[in-house]
This record gives sequence, C-alpha cells and structure tokens, in this order.
Amino acid sequence: MSSKSNMQDIVITREFNYPVELVWKAWTDPSLVMQWWGPSYYTSPRCKIDFREGGKFVFSMLAPAEQGGLESFSAGVYKKIVPMERLEFNQYLSDEDGNEIDPSQLGLTDFPKNIEFIIEFIAKGNQTELKITEFGWSESQMRKFAIMGMNQSLDKLIKYFDSLPS
Repeated sequence: MSSKSNMQDIVITREFNYPVELVWKAWTDPSLVMQWWGPSYYTSPRCKIDFREGGKFVFSMLAPAEQGGLESFSAGVYKKIVPMERLEFNQYLSDEDGNEIDPSQLGLTDFPKNIEFIIEFIAKGNQTELKITEFGWSESQMRKFAIMGMNQSLDKLIKYFDSLPS
C-alpha cells in the first residue's frame, strides 16, 4: 500500500517458461512490444523506445473496431535500467509524440496523471519470474481495468513466446 491512505499499489507476478534474456527483450525491443502490448483484442501498431536512463518511450494501443477503433498512447521516461534485472520508469497518457495528456481531459477522472513502475526480472534457470509493481493508483474502477489489462497483455506475451520456433 502506498503512503497515501487512499492509494493502493498494483503488484502482478508471473512465471514464464522462457529465459530472462527473452522476457527482457520483450519489454525493451519496440518490434516485440508491438506483439503483445494492450489488453485482449487490442493491438499495438506503433512503439518508440529510446532505451537508456532518461530516454522516453511511447506505446500505442488500438481498440478493436467494435469498441470504436480508437488509438491511444502512453509514454514515460526510463529512470533506472539494470540489464536483465530491473526497469524503473514512469508512465502517463500521451499523444502520439509522447506529450503528456491530463486524463481528466479525456473524461478519466480516476486515472492517475503519473504512474511509477518497477519491473523486476528474476532469472530462474531457463525460466523467468516477472514482478510488476505500479504505484499511484487510487481504489477505483480504473485500477481494476489496469490490473485486467496488464494481465491480458501478459497472457498475449505468453502466446507470442509460445508461437516462436523451438
């Protein structure tokens, strides 16, 4: 739980039957991020990553046509990179160029302006434990959607890994 009494962290842990190098690359290579980013039925047609501390990323999500087909963007800045072990960054809603958009301008009154992330990559032989911690969420419906969306994204990541040739 965050220090603010109405805030709750999100913690998601997943085990992958793949080596840490592959799981790391899936988070740091734009062509791979586009294979799995976004909840079920969403795609990620664009991704830009300046992968260095202080570098910016911009990820897109395209809703399916039956949900309006809207493309939305999130961006952030890498604060700490420990190769194969840890990523620390912030993330916020943005335009396609990575310029911050206040969630309230989009009618998202319970969506945080800034979310701090820590992603831990724990090598276990040919397997990887991934621990994602998100800071800055209030107890809200949007927090529940964030948990669902991240879990669906990770499900897509597993399907992507499973589709790779052995």
